[in-house]
Amino acid sequence: MSDGNLVRTPLYDNHLQAGANIVDFHGFELPIWYTSIQEEHMSCRNKSGLFDVSHMGFFEFEGDEVLPWLNSIGTQQFINFASGKCGYTHFLDENGHIIDDMIFAINSEKSVFGVPNASMISTMWDWFNSKLPRDGSVRIKDLSSETSIIALQGPESVSILRDVLGEENNVSRFSCQNIAKNNLDITGWIQGTGYTGERGVEIFIPNSQASILWDSLINSGAIPVGLGARDTLRLEKGYLLSGQDFLWPGLDIQPDIQIPEGFLFRNSVETNVPFGLNLDHDFIGKESVIKSLNSGSRWLGLVCQERGPNPRPGHMVFDGPGDSAKKVGYVTSGGPSPSLNKTGIAMGYFEDVSLGQELWIQASSRRRINSIVVKTPFV
Repeated sequence: MSDGNLVRTPLYDNHLQAGANIVDFHGFELPIWYTSIQEEHMSCRNKSGLFDVSHMGFFEFEGDEVLPWLNSIGTQQFINFASGKCGYTHFLDENGHIIDDMIFAINSEKSVFGVPNASMISTMWDWFNSKLPRDGSVRIKDLSSETSIIALQGPESVSILRDVLGEENNVSRFSCQNIAKNNLDITGWIQGTGYTGERGVEIFIPNSQASILWDSLINSGAIPVGLGARDTLRLEKGYLLSGQDFLWPGLDIQPDIQIPEGFLFRNSVETNVPFGLNLDHDFIGKESVIKSLNSGSRWLGLVCQERGPNPRPGHMVFDGPGDSAKKVGYVTSGGPSPSLNKTGIAMGYFEDVSLGQELWIQASSRRRINSIVVKTPFV
C-alpha cells in the first residue's frame, strides 16, 4: 500500500526504474506512460508492448457442473468450448443490462478461469456467489490478490516469449494452458489473449515471480507500455471499456461525462460486438436481449473527415451541421488515432444510422466535426 492507501502491484519498483509516470487507476498505482503514449502505441503495433495488468481480477470457477452453470448465466455458449480454449462473454442482469464483460479460459471440464475488469472484481464476486447452485456443485476462488498479470503484445511477442519461456509456452490466439517447464521456473497460467488486437499473451503468475519475468522479457526486447497507450490501442480495435462504454445500473453511480441518465445501461445486442453472444441457449437477461434485436440504438464507429478538436466521451452527435439537425447519440470513447496519423476516431451509441452515413460530432461549443459511420475495428 502507498501512503494514500493506493495498491501497488509487485512491479511498482520496476515501473519506477523504467521512468514511468505513475497515476491512480481504480485505486492502483500504475504507469500511464514511460516515454509517450504515441511512441508506446506504435511500438506495440510494430514491435512489442509489455503491460502490467495486475489490477485486473482472476477467478477460478470449478466443479462438476461448472460449464452448464456458466452457460446459464453468460451470453456465451460455454459448453461449446474445448479445454485449452478461451472466449469472450457478457454477464447480464435480469433486465438484460451488461454487468461486466469477461475473457474466460477453459482449463478442463471442471475448471474455468475468468478475468473480471479491475473496478468490477468485488461486484462480480458478489454476483457470481449469489447465483451459485445450492448443492455445492460449483465453487469460486478469488485468486486476484495473489496473482500478477503480465501482457506481452505485438508482432515480436512470439519471438520474445520463445526466448524467455520456451517454445512450449507459445500459445496461439485464444488458446490457453498451464505454463510449461522453463529455464526461469516460472509457474502459472498463460493464454493467447489481450486488449490491443495484436498477437500476444497474458501471463498469470504468483506475485513473487512477477519481477523476474518482467525483467527477463524486457531484456529480450519487450518494450514497457502504460495505460495511456493501452486505451488508444483498444480504441483502434473497437473494444468495449467497462464503465465507459457500458455501465451497470446496479452500481448506482453516475459517469463522469455529461450524458443522459441511463444512456450507458446497455445490452449485448446494442454493443454490436460480433462475438460473445450466442442465442442458442438460455441465460439471464436473454428475453430483454431478444426484444432489442430489431430496435434501439447501436454501438458504431466514427472516423473524422476533417481536423479539429478530437472526439471525446460525452460529445453529442448530430445528423447534420446546422441548428435544425437531429441529435442521434453520444460518443462514449474517442480520441486521436496514433496509427491513422492522429485522425480523430470515436465510438458511441447512435439511433437510426447506417454505415457510410455522414454525422457531425459536437467537438466544442462552436465546432461540429464531420465524420463517417464505420464498422470497427478502425485499423
